[in-house]
Amino acid sequence: MQEKKVDLLNDVAAYYAEKLAQHGQTPQGVDWNGHESQTIRFEQLCKLIVTDSNFSLNDLGCGYGAFYHFLLSRYQEFLYIGIDVSREMIQAATRHCQRGSQVRFVISSHPDQNADYGMASGIFNVRLEKTNAEWSDYIHSVLDDLHRTSRVGFAFNCLTSYSDTDKKRDYLYYADPCVLFDRCKRLYSKNVSLLHDYGLYEFTIIVKKIL
Repeated sequence: MQEKKVDLLNDVAAYYAEKLAQHGQTPQGVDWNGHESQTIRFEQLCKLIVTDSNFSLNDLGCGYGAFYHFLLSRYQEFLYIGIDVSREMIQAATRHCQRGSQVRFVISSHPDQNADYGMASGIFNVRLEKTNAEWSDYIHSVLDDLHRTSRVGFAFNCLTSYSDTDKKRDYLYYADPCVLFDRCKRLYSKNVSLLHDYGLYEFTIIVKKIL
């Protein structure tokens, strides 16, 4: 199982390295359509955050650091840890983001320290040639990691199985929002929100822990 996960992550890292090389530090460089949808996506994730400052956040699949810049426009003091399996993405993020005590980037598939919040944006979409079962197992393992390393809560998004059939692509994974909501509700917290009303072919789930 571990060997399969390593192969999966290597394939994903190579895919995004190619996108970055093609499009640079842009939404297209992390396989998104554009800045407008990226901003909408970030706004949904930030509904998890319940304070204006003095929090820590693990951004799993940080890409070139776009979410960090979005946070800078909204919040004051916070500690941001960006994590990505792609070495090229981490190198771009390091160049793209200011250095200092409030930001750090790590080449990894999981957070190396606990934080108040955990985020995962877009990392569950590109399954390439993996089966539904393999990709579902991968998603579950990442959610377990987010739960384990997030003190206050975590949030993530997925392409939705309710997408129009003619717009679906074979190399993408369209998750059933009800199935993932149920998993989060049963395993992680009683306080779970499913957001599926913001105009994109995706959904966001927010898990708030009871402290």
